Amino acid sequence: MKVINIRKQPEYTERAIQYFQSKWASEASKPVYDDSIRRSVVASNPLPVWYLLEDEGEIVGCAGLITNDFISCGDLWPWLCALYIEPAQRGRALGRLLIEQARHDSAAMGFNSLYLCSDHVGYYERYGFTRIGIGYHPWGESSGVFEANTAL
Repeated sequence: MKVINIRKQPEYTERAIQYFQSKWASEASKPVYDDSIRRSVVASNPLPVWYLLEDEGEIVGCAGLITNDFISCGDLWPWLCALYIEPAQRGRALGRLLIEQARHDSAAMGFNSLYLCSDHVGYYERYGFTRIGIGYHPWGESSGVFEANTAL
């Protein structure tokens, strides 16, 4: 298993765009992933960072590290987003690899905490996250907000 940082390995840019779009985007939101991933490769700021999880040349998962995950908690960052593991690969704790990489990179950038928003109960707690409240999305929904210390 290999975690690929698209910023450090820009040759994966097109594959990353296609993969994230296939897992997370609607037709209307495809440009969001395209633009964000392309801009991350040349950004002067440390965020965003997009990751792929590769197993023997096959992409089996992904995640992002961004400034805000479309949630009202603008005072908190960075955010782990778009964590996805292929259904056939689930149950092997592969999400942990992407989470740990995001935590490590966040710490290296000087952040003490990493945040995410989700309605999953029990999953992220296994990896050191604690639910700290509720955040609100622009489309009228809410999600649980979780925090983890970046020290591993």
